[in-house]
Amino acid sequence: MNSASKDLSLANCTPKLGLKQRNTLGIESYAEQAMVISKSEQIPSLLQNIKAHGLPWQVLGGGSNVVLPSALPGVTLLIDIAGKEVISSDETETLIRVGAGEPWHDFVQWTLAQGFPGMENLALIPGTVGASPIQNIGAYGSEVAHFIECVEAFDTQTQKFVTLNKSECQFAYRDSHFKQHPGRFIITQVIFKLPKVWSAKLSYAELAKQFANQTPTPQEIFNAVCAIRSSKLPDPQVLGNAGSFFQNPIVSELQYIELAKQYPAIVSFPDAAGQRKLAAGWLIDQCGFKGKRLGPVGVYDKQALVLVNYGGGSAQDILGLAKQIQDKVYETFGVQLQIEPNIL
Repeated sequence: MNSASKDLSLANCTPKLGLKQRNTLGIESYAEQAMVISKSEQIPSLLQNIKAHGLPWQVLGGGSNVVLPSALPGVTLLIDIAGKEVISSDETETLIRVGAGEPWHDFVQWTLAQGFPGMENLALIPGTVGASPIQNIGAYGSEVAHFIECVEAFDTQTQKFVTLNKSECQFAYRDSHFKQHPGRFIITQVIFKLPKVWSAKLSYAELAKQFANQTPTPQEIFNAVCAIRSSKLPDPQVLGNAGSFFQNPIVSELQYIELAKQYPAIVSFPDAAGQRKLAAGWLIDQCGFKGKRLGPVGVYDKQALVLVNYGGGSAQDILGLAKQIQDKVYETFGVQLQIEPNIL
């Protein structure tokens, strides 16, 4: 066996690796075996070895959008592929290739420092660059899909590296081709396209209010978004959480009209023609869950969309609380809430 193949053998996996620091909910979990992936080239041979041994496997990045069980069976691939590279830049746009393991917020900071604005509304979102297309992360009037040119990944079905352009990624609200086909693609690099002509995105109410009659700079918007997020969402280093735990549900215009008759204060936003997006946090708050604690877990007292782990909480605890919330919201409003994080 040559040194290259030896480096990729299962013998180099770390046994029973603790993952509490690798998931923002702070759940006590461990991987039966784990392998740090720092280069794309490691993936094909490692997966061949895993398949040859008949082992289950899964991918874990920053752990900001997952609910982990007490143990992950088989082999867990820890995606730590780093690197940021400007591929090209002209008078209209800049293309940047970024490793899947790069921390998302650090990348957003870097783009501003390099003079490439556009993604400032997506500041302070936890997680990695590689996870961002899967969920099509979004906040404060912007989505990552707006800036993705293409995604490089290893297709575990064809056993080949592939490049998916934006249309092939099939981005939708908190959704993508990757999310619809879990386990098929291991994202290794993301190529972003940032336009040279910049305009402020101030559709979000708090940003519009803060910058009324002003023309803010990208850095000022970045700072404002960080301040707003910090005021609403707990720091995972202090209080375990996975950010927004439920998607904002989309209902028909007819259902919204009926709900508005019964609940005139209902918070909603326009969506596609004939549809309306409801504020899940408002629905949960009206059902009395904000600040509620259930053993080691609870609902954050400043934002009802956020479930928190006070310490020692398990996936069973988190999902039990989520089920209570879903049942009560459906009973009260006839609306089904969808869980946003991935449940491994």
